[in-house]
Amino acid sequence: MLTDEVLSFTHASSFTKILPLCGKTRMVLEGVLNHSYSDTLENIYINAQTQMLLLYSLDCMLGEKEIDVIGCKFLANEADREKIVKAREILIQHIGEPITIKELSRKVAINECYLKKGFKELFGTTVFDFYQSQRMEHAKYLLYEKGLSVTEVSMLLGYSSISHFSTAFKKHTGLKPCELLLR
Repeated sequence: MLTDEVLSFTHASSFTKILPLCGKTRMVLEGVLNHSYSDTLENIYINAQTQMLLLYSLDCMLGEKEIDVIGCKFLANEADREKIVKAREILIQHIGEPITIKELSRKVAINECYLKKGFKELFGTTVFDFYQSQRMEHAKYLLYEKGLSVTEVSMLLGYSSISHFSTAFKKHTGLKPCELLLR
């Protein structure tokens, strides 16, 4: 009987689709399993990695493009891919210490242009947008969960003024930092 097959999950059709793990997905999973973050940074890191897994899974499931194909030829080299991943980790580790592309490229020993192109290729966002997004997610956590003041958060995240922080926060979340505190 059809009802019995569906209830016992032996029906021929399924709501799931088995997807092969592409290179990007493997790298993200490896990062999740082998990270060394704790506390707030662990929360930010796991959140970011989960979003990347969702993105890559949807990409693969929709089949709009082959995600194993890497557009940047230098990323075919595993060592260069690891440098880009390392750059992303450095950004997360230094969430409160603004870092320039030049400094970041030196830390991972890769050309600035390759860093920017490779980052966009591997993670689907620019270095700046990723960093800014992570800073704002951390700001939300500090404001809402930890109850810190707007002044404290702006200083912790390395902003030169509260107004610069408030502008960036509103652009990212749609709310002023003080409005988040009232929720």
